[in-house]
Amino acid sequence: MTRARVVAGLGVFALGWASACSPGPAGRSEPNAVPAVVTQAGDGGLRVAELGSCALESGETIEECRVAYRTFGKLDASRSNVVLFPTWFTGTTQTLADIVPDRLVDTKRFFLVLVDALGNGVSSGPSSSRAQPRLRFPRFTVHDMVESQRRLLREVLGVRKVHTVMGISMGGMQAFEWAVSHPDEVERIVPIVGTPRLTTQDLLLWNTELHLLQGSAAFAGGAYAEPRPKIPALQELHWLVLTTPAHRNAETSRDAFAAWSKTIGDDTAFDWNDWHRQLEAMLAHDVARASGGDLAAAAGRVKAKALVVVAEHDQMVNPEPSKVFAKAMNASLVVLDSPCGHMVPSCDASLGPRVRRFIEE
Repeated sequence: MTRARVVAGLGVFALGWASACSPGPAGRSEPNAVPAVVTQAGDGGLRVAELGSCALESGETIEECRVAYRTFGKLDASRSNVVLFPTWFTGTTQTLADIVPDRLVDTKRFFLVLVDALGNGVSSGPSSSRAQPRLRFPRFTVHDMVESQRRLLREVLGVRKVHTVMGISMGGMQAFEWAVSHPDEVERIVPIVGTPRLTTQDLLLWNTELHLLQGSAAFAGGAYAEPRPKIPALQELHWLVLTTPAHRNAETSRDAFAAWSKTIGDDTAFDWNDWHRQLEAMLAHDVARASGGDLAAAAGRVKAKALVVVAEHDQMVNPEPSKVFAKAMNASLVVLDSPCGHMVPSCDASLGPRVRRFIEE
């Protein structure tokens, strides 16, 4: 295995917390990236670990495999206070850095590692790979994201066991995957509006997005010219299910709708080939794939304590599989009842204190 080394940052897309599962206004430069030095104290600067090649579940390989991350707090002498927080779909650690440290995780007590998931434009993916650009970049899975993060922890930070893995949406999917794939290496998980696997309704939504993207003339089979083209129908579909009708009607008046709709339709911040590959990763996600589809059997592998957070009115990631998995794990389950739907983490002020209490127990 190639020993990992760390280099200073790649470009990064900034995403607004107000769009936790959707891209927002951004630039591609990262002026605050710091020289990479592996230390026991984190300053929040962007670092990128070069892992050599990353073998994938499919048998393919990511060449020049890179995983970007930021750290906050101090690693204790026993290296046992690590909280790992991977990004959501289309998210970056630049956004997480504004909302996680000292809101969800006490960085005076814990060593917080925010990690950019594969395919997000900062870690290796279609838009950032020199060796495998665009859709030459191989398909990867949520499990592959987890394995790249595990190598980052072991080879760069010298960490063998994680106190907590937590994340929002696709980040929650990664938390579930960590607990099932590496049960002896995770003490706690906090998946927030994530899922152990997609329901048929979820599959319908994410396949529709994928097919709409693939069928777009602007997408041109992934070979579109820069700057990235607008694909308004895809953005509109995504926003249609991000919250609920009650929330949208309350947040956007009829008079303001045209301007709001144009804003989301004009958004080209996140690379479409990255969108394509991360969509495929979510579509393939199923922690019970090695258990014949039996969620209870997969839950039986989990040794971590769990706090599972779902949104009762989530139209983007159905909460039922998480409820079933939580019961099978004998986990604590928090059901948030809000018209914010999938966006409930940004709407419910009670969530932060609940999460902090759980990981500090």
